[in-house]
Amino acid sequence: MSRVLALWCPDWPAVAAAAVADLPATHPVAVTSANRVIACSATARTEGVRRGLRKREAQARCPDVHVATADPDRDGRLFEPVAAAIDAVAPGVEILRPGLLILGARGVSRYFGSEHAAAERLIDQASSAGVECQIGIADELTTAVIAARHAAVVPRGGGAQFLSALPVAELAAEPSLAAQERGELIDLLRRLGLRTIGAFAALTPGDVASRFGTDAVLAHRSARGEPERPPSARALPPDLNVEHSCDPPIDRVDAAAFAGRGMAMKLHTKLAAAGVACTRLLVHASTGNGENLSRIWRCAEPLTPEGTADRVRWQLDGWLTGRSESKPTAGITTLRLEPVEVVAAGELQLGLWGSVGDEDERARRALVRVQGLLGGDAVKIGVLSGGRGPVEQVTLRSLGDELVPLRDPSAPWPGKLPQPAPAAVMESRPEVLLEDALGSSVHTSERGDFDRAPAVLRWGSKKWAVTGWAGPWSVDERWWDPAVGHRGARVQVHIDENRVLLLAYDSEGWHVEGIYE
Repeated sequence: MSRVLALWCPDWPAVAAAAVADLPATHPVAVTSANRVIACSATARTEGVRRGLRKREAQARCPDVHVATADPDRDGRLFEPVAAAIDAVAPGVEILRPGLLILGARGVSRYFGSEHAAAERLIDQASSAGVECQIGIADELTTAVIAARHAAVVPRGGGAQFLSALPVAELAAEPSLAAQERGELIDLLRRLGLRTIGAFAALTPGDVASRFGTDAVLAHRSARGEPERPPSARALPPDLNVEHSCDPPIDRVDAAAFAGRGMAMKLHTKLAAAGVACTRLLVHASTGNGENLSRIWRCAEPLTPEGTADRVRWQLDGWLTGRSESKPTAGITTLRLEPVEVVAAGELQLGLWGSVGDEDERARRALVRVQGLLGGDAVKIGVLSGGRGPVEQVTLRSLGDELVPLRDPSAPWPGKLPQPAPAAVMESRPEVLLEDALGSSVHTSERGDFDRAPAVLRWGSKKWAVTGWAGPWSVDERWWDPAVGHRGARVQVHIDENRVLLLAYDSEGWHVEGIYE
């Protein structure tokens, strides 16, 4: 039975940020994305900083904390010297993400005499690269990664017993091994009372498969310590490799990243044509002095073009800006991307025109960049909320915040505006005038009716003839509380062939709440 050794550098984004800022290891550091803390150093945690906190809350708890913006390029660039140091004494390194790598335990344990001796030697080797790490060894990949978080060497066949007492959240602690929906699965298991991995493992595979999704089946196999994702038996289709000759030789990161992005698109075009997707990728580079550099990246899910380009950029950045002993002595003359392991393309949702569906991830990255430039509240997401009018039924939350509605949408809302909803909701509620044929203002009576027939609607400098209407419908909310209660009405008015406006009436007059197209 093959064994897996995992080497984990805790809080790697914070470690990399501290190294770039030339801060000592004891200085508190927090890394943020979308105005939320996503990683922090041990010193920051002792001061109360936690993942998920807002940036200001983290600074309030620890005034000395150094706040850095999340930068995957920085994390990948600074992790390459660590991977190179480990690869120098234990060949066969595969990177799961910056801060976490794996390799087969059999060869290194034989070379150093035992698994414990190998773990001690690799920890010393990482220390020589200037970082602290923890080692985990187990029969299966997921168990080894979890064991690394606990600095444990799991006996052969003891994976299930080691995992049984751990919180079920450990199955989602490592994002490089779990699907995006793993967090939702963990929340569901907690609500069902399955709070430990052992309790989840006690379920039968049939019950898990019939009641949960595909990712739950994979998590259940990991919880039981069963073999998971063995090397793919699918034969690699021919001519999947993508090679690029660099003329002139590449010695700058920006040029390498540009070449890597183009190669990633070519690779995924070939993969899509062959009906497969890549789960392990070899990045190879040759230099003008005959040096050959290579590194394998392993992924929990099939790579998208964007994910491939990211890993190529991180790897080339690490090689070109690495330390003097690992940095190539000449420019890169040849780049090659080689799929080491592939799965059926059905494992990755394809886009309409044959792309691999990375549009959502690309859009989110763009929004995070905008948020970083303009501030945390510059990008907001609408959440369905409870209420009677269309404005009340939308709660705007900043990107990165928990998407919690202001009011419960499932609660009964008597008097709620009937369907269909307006195509556009006017949050600012611009003021308009509603007049009769003689130019007098139209109001509603105490009984909720128009006091005169509307004929003209004026919105700023423009006016339209009112050709029809529906309503008005009276609004009498929280009549028992004069501070927040109000009375009014809503009406739908038809102003041209293809446009209907939803108007709201209150003590200040008429306002536009929505537009039907």
